[in-house]
Amino acid sequence: MDPATLSRILTAETLAFHIIWATIGVGVPIFISLAEGWGIYKKDNHYILMARRWTRGFVITVAVGVVTGTCIGLMLSLLWPRFMQLVGNLISLPLFLETFAFFFEAIFLGIYLYTWDRFKKPIIHWLTSIPIIIGSSLSAVFITTVNAFMNTPAGFEVGKDGGFTNFQPLEAMLNPATPTKVAHVLSSAYVTCAFLLAGIAAWHLLKGKRSLYFKKALKLTMIGGFILALLTALAGDLSGKFLAEHQPEKLAAAEWHFETQKKAPLILGGWLDENNEVKGAIEIPYALSILGKGTPNGEIKGLNEFPKDELPPLYVHYLFDGMVAIGSYLILIGAIFLFLWWRKKNPWEKPWVLRGIVWAAPLSFIAIELGWMYAEIARQPWIIRGFMKVTKAATTAEHVGVLLVIFTLLYASLAVIAVSVLIRMFKGKNPEKELEERGIIL
Repeated sequence: MDPATLSRILTAETLAFHIIWATIGVGVPIFISLAEGWGIYKKDNHYILMARRWTRGFVITVAVGVVTGTCIGLMLSLLWPRFMQLVGNLISLPLFLETFAFFFEAIFLGIYLYTWDRFKKPIIHWLTSIPIIIGSSLSAVFITTVNAFMNTPAGFEVGKDGGFTNFQPLEAMLNPATPTKVAHVLSSAYVTCAFLLAGIAAWHLLKGKRSLYFKKALKLTMIGGFILALLTALAGDLSGKFLAEHQPEKLAAAEWHFETQKKAPLILGGWLDENNEVKGAIEIPYALSILGKGTPNGEIKGLNEFPKDELPPLYVHYLFDGMVAIGSYLILIGAIFLFLWWRKKNPWEKPWVLRGIVWAAPLSFIAIELGWMYAEIARQPWIIRGFMKVTKAATTAEHVGVLLVIFTLLYASLAVIAVSVLIRMFKGKNPEKELEERGIIL
């Protein structure tokens, strides 16, 4: 394979692996803070223990996230040198700010870890969790602005030689794609971690560990998960309207929408024949126009309006459908749990509900992966939309295949080590017994 193809594979592998740990790093601090804050307010040691236990696992994931995040920075320089040569002066600011945000988070994470039970007023310790949330979320915000810039580049002028001049880094960061991308990235990270923690609690309950700790953990995370799933759906709706305005070919590819029309239907599933006719799909009348323009009469541009050599791969339709389907499932399982809880039907006593929540945990990560794959692949063939194609940005060096093998082994090793450490950290550690060992009688 040519260096450009190998560079794409290695970058995709790095991003796919990193996004797992980065998502945990962004989302889990929210629930650590919620659990401790609620525990202090209600004087409930179960919730405070949740914060302690989740923090232990969080530290491991942060360590892996640092390694994989460093790898991404390395990939930009090694695999995409002409991209960095063209826009390095523009994206260096958010890359620097992302590093600063991580250091800010790391400092307060150290303070949070080593000051348990050190303050007379527990709320002071809880307050140190807030900077962790801010740092982790800002880290995601800054790095997302770089991706947003690649979709709607701004903050420069094009010189006579085709290069970029008159750089405005702040304008580049605040490009048109930034608001919707940031909203979608943060909300999806938060909801994914809600269902991750809920899935762990549901797993233990399914295994017969009817601890009050796990019931409370499930209730806290499912309430948060349902609310965040709705917010993520709202962020997705705003993203659809953004795409219709600024990247219509990306939205059209996701929905196999070939002819510009009003009252455009939304296409679910199906396949394309040799003439690009949609077969076997479910059509929802007017839904694409509503998604893109907010009205059934909204006009949606079709793929036939664009040059064929600038169209995204049409299989992104399945990535989009998968992401939306999983998001809908998360809302559904959250609604079922909360309805049963509201009706006092003890959802934690119903195996089918618990199994549904356990499945929601891996599915939410799959949705994250599908979302990022759609975001990146549907921008093709551009690395900087309208200005530089991927093939023009990649390295021409011949060592990329060796790097692919090395980094694949690195990621596999990190995954095995991290998962093994996390399992050993919590295996056989009964939360009720842990409270007893701390001298806390419930």
